[in-house]
Amino acid sequence: MITKIQIILTEDGSHTLIHLELDESYHSVHGAIQESEHIFIQTGFREAARNNKAISLLEVGFGTGLNALLTLNEIIDTDTDIDVHYTALEPFPISENLAADLNYPQLISNAALESEFRLMHHVKKSVQLKLNPRFMLEKHRMRLQDFEGEPNSFNLIYYDAFSPEKAPEMWEAAIFNQLYQLMQPGGILVTYCARGAVRRAMQHAGFVVERLAGPPGKREILRAIK
Repeated sequence: MITKIQIILTEDGSHTLIHLELDESYHSVHGAIQESEHIFIQTGFREAARNNKAISLLEVGFGTGLNALLTLNEIIDTDTDIDVHYTALEPFPISENLAADLNYPQLISNAALESEFRLMHHVKKSVQLKLNPRFMLEKHRMRLQDFEGEPNSFNLIYYDAFSPEKAPEMWEAAIFNQLYQLMQPGGILVTYCARGAVRRAMQHAGFVVERLAGPPGKREILRAIK
């Protein structure tokens, strides 16, 4: 029997997952780590960290946990004094066994992150887990559409849902209206998807949207500001 999700190797040596039924990979096959570093850390987290000592972060599409791991590593690696409350939404979490086979902690060259990475995937329900004195993970097994967050709660959003071709309901105008309400004034949203229809949906919700250069294999990404 073929499993629905399998590990594959990307061009930078890091793993990603491919959902066989959707025929969709969780990251770029050109390099999972370099894609996440470029989009979510460089153009998202570091930009938000310029003006905030506390970051309330919402990730839509926790998936492999790579974005959360890189964010935690950024805090440790830079010895920053920024406090991060990381809220992750994932209606279909991967298994702990599958997560244990992913090579992210080894490639990031921080062996101490391996236990934290395992804990990220051990959290199954709506609980909070302090992974570091400056990093709190709050993980919810639910869709964004069912998430009842307080208005003006977040100053950074990682939007990492499956593509518009595979999950069109995640890229509709109503989604970006919801995200706009959840975000604080001046907050940042970053995503890998640079489609014109997505950019216009963001603008219609009220975001100021800019196109930025993408990682290898992708020409552009989007960053939106409330």
